[in-house]
Amino acid sequence: MSSECSFDIVSKMDMQELTNAIHQTEKEIDNRFDFKNSKSSLKLEKDALIIASEDEYKLNAVIDILQSKMVKRGITLKNLDFGKVEPASLGSVRQRLGLKQGIDQENAKKINILIRDSKLKVKSQIQGDQIRVTGKSRDDLQQIIQILRKADLPLDLQFNNLK
Repeated sequence: MSSECSFDIVSKMDMQELTNAIHQTEKEIDNRFDFKNSKSSLKLEKDALIIASEDEYKLNAVIDILQSKMVKRGITLKNLDFGKVEPASLGSVRQRLGLKQGIDQENAKKINILIRDSKLKVKSQIQGDQIRVTGKSRDDLQQIIQILRKADLPLDLQFNNLK
């Protein structure tokens, strides 16, 4: 009796860790001398992070602080989509950072091609914003995981539900 083994490929950002990184960034901005009396802020929305500051130099400094806090908390920067810097009220500037959640169709197709090109006896199918990979051998599934980890994809992948 051979049973099918499977796992799911997903791309999710840990929102709790992101919230913690944002709070740490705000705390550091409050304590730093170069941000004294400056109007810099971070605002988390459903699928984006809005960063506002007095000028572009301070905006870039806030983004740099945020990125270092994210890396320390284990959040990859691949899931951020940087928008362009926009002018805001009273001469200030803001930038929108999109938060990528899930695997879009274009990247899902690339992942399916990588799996197919591996010549291993596995099947993959796109299920919404994730991909399910099935095969008879757990070793084949683990090889697929290694192939995808080495591939230079524009998103951070997690592998769940290895059964």
